[in-house]
Amino acid sequence: MSIDPRQVPDNGAAHGAGGRLSRRTIAALVLVVVVLAAAVAGLVTRRSTGHPAPGSPTSTAAPRIAPLTGLVEPAAAAARCAVTVKIGNTQEAHPLSGVEQADVVYEEVVDGGITRLAAVYQSAAPGRVGPVRSVRPTDQSIVWPLRGVFAFSGGAPIEVASIQGAPVTQLDETRAGPLMFRDPSRQAPHNLYADVAHMYGRCADPPPRPLFAYRRPHTTPVGTPVSSGRVGFASGYEVTWTWDAGTASWQRSIFGGPEVSAAGRRIAAANVVVMAVPYAGGASSADAAGILTGQGRLTVLTAGRIVSGTWVRPDKSRAARLLDSQGRPVTLTPGRTWVELPDVGYAVTTTP
Repeated sequence: MSIDPRQVPDNGAAHGAGGRLSRRTIAALVLVVVVLAAAVAGLVTRRSTGHPAPGSPTSTAAPRIAPLTGLVEPAAAAARCAVTVKIGNTQEAHPLSGVEQADVVYEEVVDGGITRLAAVYQSAAPGRVGPVRSVRPTDQSIVWPLRGVFAFSGGAPIEVASIQGAPVTQLDETRAGPLMFRDPSRQAPHNLYADVAHMYGRCADPPPRPLFAYRRPHTTPVGTPVSSGRVGFASGYEVTWTWDAGTASWQRSIFGGPEVSAAGRRIAAANVVVMAVPYAGGASSADAAGILTGQGRLTVLTAGRIVSGTWVRPDKSRAARLLDSQGRPVTLTPGRTWVELPDVGYAVTTTP
């Protein structure tokens, strides 16, 4: 843009010798005009594109909520699938590694009434989870709505056959390669571990759908206050969950004492969902298979309270619906959840 000196008013102050505009004055006027033109152009651009002007309030995208915890999810986990790892739960298998980082843990009855765990990861990426143990018939119904990766050590032919139809990427010790490893300091079979952090790369599935509904922040939980709950698994595998108000969590005990992970962390959960299920063949049989469809008795421990009701699951492609005694959906506290799957004949008791 150019300035014609003849168009500038003669006020005396802007003139140099001989009544002409000085070069310095002309340059300053040019700069002012250029700045004004740029400001006008920027305003037009912001109005046309919807971008806010500098200094004005800006809108931020809502944080992404992790599907399996209801908490704000790390950006690195936004596209991750679910990874479910089968973990031993005998006294010889303890202390367990990485269980405290799982989004959801299922505790199921297997051989002769003992229990094993199926730990589900999506938010966290631990490099050592285990000890990894074999697949069981109940597992296919657990992982069906989760999809993603299912990691296990192997299994008898009938047990391996049970997982074949499930929509998961199977990783046993043979197929996992370096993603499973043995710890020579521990005795087999309790020395096989999974590198969950790198197992996400073996899966093309999107993140799983939520398994539970969660309470909104600052809403009052329903239910009756209790201090502890006991799930009466047989064969010495009963577990007790004790409410700790300081950490706002249910702390787990098994084998007569508090359960602590290999990393020295107390095993705890924001919620404990107890779904009483029938086991085909009987809970004490060698091939016990939990029937996780249909409906059954429900007990939920959340926020220091107990809610009783019914779980309903018409088919295994979707997660069970949790309903209170009035048929209303049960909402959980955002955070990690343990799902206990005791036989229908096992006792579930609470302490006021």
